[in-house]
Amino acid sequence: MKFKGWAYAAPTALFVLIFFVLPIAMVTRMSVSDWRLLTGNRGFNAPENFQDVFDDRLFGPAIWFTLKYTVVTTVILLALALILALIVQESSRWTGFLRTSFLVPSALGLASASLLFYALYSPQSTPLEFLGIESFLGTPNAALWSTVALIVWRFAGFYMLLLLVGLQAIPGDVYEAARLDGASRFQTFRYVTVPLLRSSLALCAILCVTGSMLAFDQFYILTKGGPDNSTITVVQLIYNMAFYGQNNLGRAAALSLLVLATLLIVNVLQFRGLRDKEG
Repeated sequence: MKFKGWAYAAPTALFVLIFFVLPIAMVTRMSVSDWRLLTGNRGFNAPENFQDVFDDRLFGPAIWFTLKYTVVTTVILLALALILALIVQESSRWTGFLRTSFLVPSALGLASASLLFYALYSPQSTPLEFLGIESFLGTPNAALWSTVALIVWRFAGFYMLLLLVGLQAIPGDVYEAARLDGASRFQTFRYVTVPLLRSSLALCAILCVTGSMLAFDQFYILTKGGPDNSTITVVQLIYNMAFYGQNNLGRAAALSLLVLATLLIVNVLQFRGLRDKEG
């Protein structure tokens, strides 16, 4: 019986070992080595790589932009997803059509969606010519909000679906009791819906924060970190350190470990906050 248990767990354990433990060990080794892209490992140099990361002129701007992008995207996505979920919560003639319409963009890959919006934002695109706009990506603010628009369009339906599942799990008796007590629609939403939807909102927040902090594809395709490095993210900085210009895999590995540690701390705090509130 014990052997059967190990046999069932072996495929998952092997997957975790190959695709998580070994890569983490490799990145850790690279982070304390003078490891170049073309020449390989030149020897142990800790903690030089970590010092060089903090001394990089783009490290501060990349951290600040990533945090700003994460906050903006998370707030807008969660608010819009909740509104959409409330719209399609009740069954009606158009509910099926609306749910499908909101969810369809999430079936498109992020790289494909980024290329689609890149063509839309091109100065030669028909909508921009009609509106007399030269570019949506020419200034730092325009590039940021144009990318946020892409992400909201792409992921709002997905988070709507998660929140819709949470809404449908709320017993109808709770709403009936609130109506009998004379609660208004706003009071019902504030004191009934939101508290009982906290777990779903927390899950969406964790996914959104993690995805935003690891943003790469959309900015690489739309802006390449421009204009003037104003939209460079932390992950794009890792890419630049490893493959573009610096060719320093050791420094990129050091920054990768810092990002991993930050994500672990953020997720632990979010889970702890959710557990305390539920308690």
